Amino acid sequence: MKKYQLGEFEEIVLLTVGILDGDAYGVTIKDEIENRLKREVSVGALQVTLRRLEDKGHLKSKPGGTEKNRGGRPKLYFVLTAGGKRALLHTRSTRDELWSALPQLTFKLE
Repeated sequence: MKKYQLGEFEEIVLLTVGILDGDAYGVTIKDEIENRLKREVSVGALQVTLRRLEDKGHLKSKPGGTEKNRGGRPKLYFVLTAGGKRALLHTRSTRDELWSALPQLTFKLE
């Protein structure tokens, strides 16, 4: 199952692409993560992670229409692939399994 293992930021990015459902490109992904998690995201780290997830087959990108304010360059939109969905389900399942194995005493505060 190594091909479905995700790092924390990879998981956050995949979940965010899913949340944005068709409107996921660099700026919207960054804004969504920052607004929901109150966590600053560097553009460079996000771009590297998007490319890595695409290389792993978890995301697919497609260019949108060209925009004058972007110098004629199109936005690059991202969508989850079947592999990306499987990776998220695997990660959730793994986390749920660990949480359910955690003894209740662990959370008793003294």
